[in-house]
Amino acid sequence: MPKRINPISIVITIAILAIAFVGMVTIVIFKADSSQERLPVLGNITGFELTERDGSSFAKSNMLGKINVVNFFFTSCQGPCPIMAGNMSVLYKAFETDERVQLVSISVDPAIDSLPLLREYAQRQGVTDNRWLFVRGEQEDIIQISEKQFMLAADALPMMHSIKFVLVDELGQIRGYYTGTDPISVDSLRADIIELVNKIL
Repeated sequence: MPKRINPISIVITIAILAIAFVGMVTIVIFKADSSQERLPVLGNITGFELTERDGSSFAKSNMLGKINVVNFFFTSCQGPCPIMAGNMSVLYKAFETDERVQLVSISVDPAIDSLPLLREYAQRQGVTDNRWLFVRGEQEDIIQISEKQFMLAADALPMMHSIKFVLVDELGQIRGYYTGTDPISVDSLRADIIELVNKIL
């Protein structure tokens, strides 16, 4: 006589399998979400227009399609700026063969930082191409760009400018902030640049 199957056992087995399946799906979804949220969108660059050291216009459109690192500086700064420039130079050399990576340094002292002075400053940093741009604009525009576009304080320029490096993706979205005077933070930025570059189609 065949052994009788207990219907309760069948129900319990099905329930256990269902719970295990839901658990696995949940883990997969969680890992996918965690991967996407590691570099969340922190803001959007809506638009601006400045002037690059060669006299050409520089706007949001010049950032699209590239992974950008943006910082604020002034050429006569003797505080954090030389350290920041050194760390930007490290990134400039690290990605010298990848034109998808663009560095942008925005002067916060337009009264002093003329286009010729920005060209001279770029030469001192060893910049030989347009992968690292040096741009300027009117002071009120710089304040608006710092506060409204990149969400960085600009209360007492030029001295009290931000020392943050801002990571902006190919769509003009802010993806991270890093301390521009801290080599460890800059190393993290370098890794995040690589991650975003690898996602560009």
